Amino acid sequence: MADQPNTNNYQANLDIFSATLQELAAADKNIIAITSDSRGSGKLVPFGKKFPEQMVEVGIAEQNLVGVAAGLASCGKKVFAVSPACFLTARALEQIKNDVAYSDNPVKLIGISAGLSYGALGSTHHSLHDFAALRAIHNIKVIAPADNFETAAAIRLAASLPEPVYIRFGKKPMPPLKTENMDQFEFGKGRVITEGNDLAIIACGETVYPALQAAERLKEEGINCTVVSMHTIKPLDTALLEKLAAKCKAMITVEEHHVNGGLGEACAAYLFQQQVSLPFRIMAIPDEYTVTGSQLEIFEHYGISEKGIASTGRGLLEKINIKADQLDSAAKELINE
Repeated sequence: MADQPNTNNYQANLDIFSATLQELAAADKNIIAITSDSRGSGKLVPFGKKFPEQMVEVGIAEQNLVGVAAGLASCGKKVFAVSPACFLTARALEQIKNDVAYSDNPVKLIGISAGLSYGALGSTHHSLHDFAALRAIHNIKVIAPADNFETAAAIRLAASLPEPVYIRFGKKPMPPLKTENMDQFEFGKGRVITEGNDLAIIACGETVYPALQAAERLKEEGINCTVVSMHTIKPLDTALLEKLAAKCKAMITVEEHHVNGGLGEACAAYLFQQQVSLPFRIMAIPDEYTVTGSQLEIFEHYGISEKGIASTGRGLLEKINIKADQLDSAAKELINE
């Protein structure tokens, strides 16, 4: 795991979520946090101590969690429903669909320990389906912040919106992603971390950092990459997608999600329907029984790492060069004939 940063000085996005929610609750008594026996894993113990009248505990009952959240939201409360992503978006999917999205109740659904964060607890605790499930439901935004800045901005923005939002968080401390426009964040607008004209790497959530590391490795080889934190999976930043497809030779998407139905498929479907064609690869968890291990071990196994992403990008560009050489040779043969 040599490509992983020293995280001693970094904070997990969940910690930033908790701190931001406390700031909002101090200024607005309508901010309500609801948990399904998950105030500890959701980092909400301090919130409960500071604002006991603004917290509801429903126990291990995710469907009740969403139903109660929808009811409170319909009465004007600004509700954050916090539960492990794997259970929130599976056990309570019907309630999310009918009580929240279709009923237009502005609940903020917070999926914690998302993706592969539960590690060795295995497939029952992985949330590799949530993007796919929620993308198929009308009237809900789907967000996966990459770092502490995006987390705080996403929570503040979600609290201000009169509409449903799903935000997922992992567990590990995340390094800051430094950009020229550090203070700009908007749902539906990807955040460009680095720019280059050779390869576009579009990632979300905790996969953005290894994507950035891969870009730095490739830069040493003379390959310049654009790295994007596509924190909003729905609605997708299609304008940015078209711009990247026009300027880059190839594109990779990276996500902590099943290969079907997530960020990669959303990008591919849009580009194909716009008659845009370029070498494209989805890096995600394949359609198979997921191996058991820690989050980082599973990432390494499936190539969602600095080394794996760099290798995939390098391979795509090499194929382009091979085809160009073949076309050049064929043209020379025709001329000689």
